[in-house]
Amino acid sequence: MVKELTDNTFEEQTGSGLSLVDFWATWCGPCRMQSPVIDQLDEESNGEVNYFKMDVDANQETPSKFGIMSIPTLLVKKDGEVVEKLIGYHSKEQIEATLAKHK
Repeated sequence: MVKELTDNTFEEQTGSGLSLVDFWATWCGPCRMQSPVIDQLDEESNGEVNYFKMDVDANQETPSKFGIMSIPTLLVKKDGEVVEKLIGYHSKEQIEATLAKHK
């Protein structure tokens, strides 16, 4: 199951390994399209990637820190460093290709 992040848990949870964070909001149509894709990737994952979601309305500090201006935005972190930033809806195949570059 995709874990929910908060401003308080973001750095600790995404500090090691390969992580994908989906920045979203309940009112965002493209976010509602992106969410099942992230859920499917998480279900099919063998633990190589940690999948997270962050509600930008409930948590404003972290999105601001990373310059998140549009949602959905997918942030890929490897060992605590941001290595990719995908803005807008992305297909499962596009996300898999992006993650494969960093495994």
